[in-house]
Amino acid sequence: MANIKLVLEYEGTAYYGWQIQPDVPTVQGKVEEALLKIFKRKIKVVSAARTDRGVHAKGQVVNFKIPCSFSPFSMVQALNSILPSDIRVRKAEEVSDNFHARYSACYKVYRYFIYNHFLLSPWLRRFSWWVRVPLNCDLMREAASYLLGRHDFSSFQNSGSPSENPIKFMEKIEISKKGFLISIQVKADSFLYKMVRNITGTLVEVGRGKISPEKMRVILEARDRRKAGPTAPPQGLFLWKVGYPPQKNLKK
Repeated sequence: MANIKLVLEYEGTAYYGWQIQPDVPTVQGKVEEALLKIFKRKIKVVSAARTDRGVHAKGQVVNFKIPCSFSPFSMVQALNSILPSDIRVRKAEEVSDNFHARYSACYKVYRYFIYNHFLLSPWLRRFSWWVRVPLNCDLMREAASYLLGRHDFSSFQNSGSPSENPIKFMEKIEISKKGFLISIQVKADSFLYKMVRNITGTLVEVGRGKISPEKMRVILEARDRRKAGPTAPPQGLFLWKVGYPPQKNLKK
């Protein structure tokens, strides 16, 4: 059996998230339907992250097993000829048998985009959160600095989420602005359910002057979702990149 790794990008607007659900379109469902047409057998696809409804991806990573070797170029061409236009395979490669898209990952990068102007750009409405009130990015950066390092991020995990270790290592969080578009980029070893969107919603409250930057430390230490800000909407979030140790990508 050959273990195939794909890098995908997709617009999540039309889908009920990555994971297959009955009677609704999902990204995983579309990918597995395309593989069924190519190989004439059901193939289970494993993803690095299960993006929610309306969330996009620039660098989603998946893997699956097929009964024979397949050239990377042919795999990309075959899948892209079947997949809908809002899902694309950027890269394919055969990897070692023990590579797992989720469990082999050593970090993930997400980016969240905010359109900060009183008039919404029609070109960005599906790819950003429209915030009309001017945001102070310097205050947001100060607040974000408290999140760096290893912490218990329970305050930013949606209540009722599946039980998961809330201790995560936040390696980087960068806030930049170009024109009216604000980008929040976060890099960590892994993330809790809706953690990025909950952090973003809290940072926007800081940018609006409703929460002081120093309050971010108090929120983090409270380990209580009710202390943090609102959940940012899904359309501004992108799974940007998934990183792996070099040896995990090598074919045996």
